[in-house]
Amino acid sequence: MGMTDKQFNAFLRMLMKRIKEIKTAKSPEEKEQKIDELLEEIQKDIED
Repeated sequence: MGMTDKQFNAFLRMLMKRIKEIKTAKSPEEKEQKIDELLEEIQKDIED
């Protein structure tokens, strides 16, 4: 089953928000942790 345009737009908004959070991380370690968390979430979405 596919995704509606609204669902896809919501996904993109979430992705943009998370990337902005990563940009504001203070340390390289924090950035790496946030990137890993985002990648894990995306992987879960792919597997669903």
